[in-house]
Amino acid sequence: MVGIIPHRVCAEVEGEFVLFLIGARLNRPWKIHRWWPVLRAMPRMLAELAARPELGLLHHRLHGGLRSALVVQYWRSHALLQAYATARNRAHLPAWHAFNRAVGTNGDVGIWHETYLVGPGRFESVYVNMPPFGLGRAGALRDAVGSRATGEGRLAATAGPPGPAA
Repeated sequence: MVGIIPHRVCAEVEGEFVLFLIGARLNRPWKIHRWWPVLRAMPRMLAELAARPELGLLHHRLHGGLRSALVVQYWRSHALLQAYATARNRAHLPAWHAFNRAVGTNGDVGIWHETYLVGPGRFESVYVNMPPFGLGRAGALRDAVGSRATGEGRLAATAGPPGPAA
């Protein structure tokens, strides 16, 4: 399989970063005219962010279910996330205003997000037989050996200077 790393690796991100989870739930799936514009807006935002790395998005991954969608996002900082969310010349703010006009609190579509500020030494990860994934796509992958062989060791490693890349 292309891209599979056939050994244990862990992710490291230098400095602070933000884990941002955002999702939508179709409460009334038959009201396509209400949820279709909501679901269409996210790919436009993600394309804009991918084309402009200086806006702060490090990586994202979309997950979907029958009535819900979730986008896991890693951001360089909370300030950059907020700047994007409130910028009048970016895709998010017009989409948010359109959602409030079309759906608001009528219950047709649910929108949610959670924001986690993560600092050095406050995260760890391990991946085995995986391509670069999740935080490993947002940061750098390191071999999970020596001091990085355990969760405790990986936590300590993320608090210090990064070692050689895998």
